[in-house]
Amino acid sequence: MNLLELRDLSVHYRGARGEVTAVRSVSLGLEAGETLGLAGESGCGKSTVAMSVLRLLPRDARVEGQVLLDGEDVRGMSWGRLRAVRWAAASVVFQGAMHALNPVHRVGEQIAEPMRLHGVTGSASSSSVSSSVSALLDQVELPARTARAYPHELSGGQKQRVMIAMALACEPRLVIADEPTTALDVVVQAQVLDLLKRLVSERDIGLVMISHDLSVLASTCDRLAVMQHGQIVEEGPARQVIAAPTHPHTQTLAAAFPTVGDPASRHVTASDTSTGPVLLRAEGVRVDYGTTTAVAGVDLEVRAGEIVALVGQSGSGKTTLARTLLGLQRPTAGRVLFEGAELPRSASGLRAYRRQVQLVLQDPTSALNPRHSVYEAVAEGLRIHRIAGDEPTQVAEALSHAELRPPERFFPSLPHELSGGQRQRVVIAGALALGPRLLIADEPVASLDASVRGEILALLLRLRRELDLAALVITHDLGLAWTIADRVAVMYQGELVEQGTVEQVLLAPRHDYTRTLLAAVPQHQGSTRPDQLSVELRLPPHRLLG
Repeated sequence: MNLLELRDLSVHYRGARGEVTAVRSVSLGLEAGETLGLAGESGCGKSTVAMSVLRLLPRDARVEGQVLLDGEDVRGMSWGRLRAVRWAAASVVFQGAMHALNPVHRVGEQIAEPMRLHGVTGSASSSSVSSSVSALLDQVELPARTARAYPHELSGGQKQRVMIAMALACEPRLVIADEPTTALDVVVQAQVLDLLKRLVSERDIGLVMISHDLSVLASTCDRLAVMQHGQIVEEGPARQVIAAPTHPHTQTLAAAFPTVGDPASRHVTASDTSTGPVLLRAEGVRVDYGTTTAVAGVDLEVRAGEIVALVGQSGSGKTTLARTLLGLQRPTAGRVLFEGAELPRSASGLRAYRRQVQLVLQDPTSALNPRHSVYEAVAEGLRIHRIAGDEPTQVAEALSHAELRPPERFFPSLPHELSGGQRQRVVIAGALALGPRLLIADEPVASLDASVRGEILALLLRLRRELDLAALVITHDLGLAWTIADRVAVMYQGELVEQGTVEQVLLAPRHDYTRTLLAAVPQHQGSTRPDQLSVELRLPPHRLLG
């Protein structure tokens, strides 16, 4: 008997405009000790399928079909029985660990909470609970002292491990992991995936992994089901589905995540790589926070019309360096020059500088004011900098450059009415409205679906060609660097440990840390990687989580 079985599952949501079907006749099975990957883009229904297993859907959802957990239909369970099943029989690792964890409680208390609620053996004793929490933290490769920390004191990878420890607290037989590695850097992602695979093997649990990234599922799952428009469009052994996808949507998802070293994934042509004089230069830039050095003597330059990828893990100093290049952070030592002149320190001088160098933030939802229309969002910079000219025309031109056409149709739209890709285009349009020479883009596609990611990268390349726009792209995604960058600079513990052309750095890396990053990149089954990149993750796990 399957641990989990979905039989002809359909989910409908009631709304003001009638009923919308989110999931259509999905049938899937999962055995203990097996990992099932559920792939698809936002809105395809994969999270709705997962949440239906424990009846975590909103009240306006209407469910048809059967959801069998160890042979028992979840839909027919009383609330008392359902409460007993949650955490103890099946649990969920939610996507946003920072939002899922309570910010005012220590993580040890949060891991212990489900144990106390479900009366796990020994949970009445404080010492037994403390011992159990320490054992769970050890299983997810965190030191026992982590129990005393608050969520904000932990890195993204550490918070995700705490979520996994909570999910295991009542020893469930089924774990559902909803995008468990989204926004994690490549090395921490590899560690979390290895941890999940080990737990499935050692504890004989069933694992449902939800992701839009086929490369993540390829490195973790035994079987794979691909969803589109609420339906399963392809299902089978993970290796077979990824190596030889038969459905066009599966093929699109597979093609959206490039393979480093694959010429077909490289979108930069020889004609694109001609660059002009140096626009922005960092000379010996150092940034200290008290006794901590965030940036340690960095030399970096970006030329006119050039795309440079600044890669490294979370905590490597990338964002602090970007803030310094934008004049938002003063360097402790060294200097930043734009077209040969040192950055001004006066407010008026910095305002003029920032017309030339604009920032594109990682999360477009957070970057946009939810109460401001698209027009207001793009016009804001024009008004702050008092740009002369016809404002509606300037806003329309910026939106057109960002491929939101016809632009007037988007003028009244609010952020929640747009897709993720459209919101990112609005953020880019706001930067373009000022006619900058250089964009500093901080993880510009990290939160986007596979197909939208490709569209935004193509947009950046087109802007480079048509507007001679340079870009410094900050990322932990080496596939992104391979796709669009001319040069790569690798940052580790505040230092630039390696830089050069994309081919030099990613195909013939000289530094061990660069090799570690490349070795951690999830690969599709059947994809190739240069021999010299087949190395182990050499850095201590706890050090990598900073």
